[in-house]
Amino acid sequence: MIEIEVQNETHQTQDRVRFAAVPRIGEGLRLREPDGMWASYDVIDVWYQKADYGDVWMPYLHVRLTPGEAVGTLDAADPYSDDYAAHAFEAGFATLGGGR
Repeated sequence: MIEIEVQNETHQTQDRVRFAAVPRIGEGLRLREPDGMWASYDVIDVWYQKADYGDVWMPYLHVRLTPGEAVGTLDAADPYSDDYAAHAFEAGFATLGGGR
């Protein structure tokens, strides 16, 4: 087991969690929310820092709540969703149809 410090960008918290393998960027995790419910998180960054002892490198994770996972985010515009990005991209194009 590998003990990894997980830095939660959504709640601005840090926890140490044990893993069998170091998760990669883009993989999903299930972590317990502060209210006790389980939620999905995406790994957005993985880095290693040299430990204070020996020649050991310790892994660290940066995670963010998966878009649409939190209560109430389905109705609001989520800037991390693919739909939000697609609408912003399409808004830059002119429309056909000659409407005035």
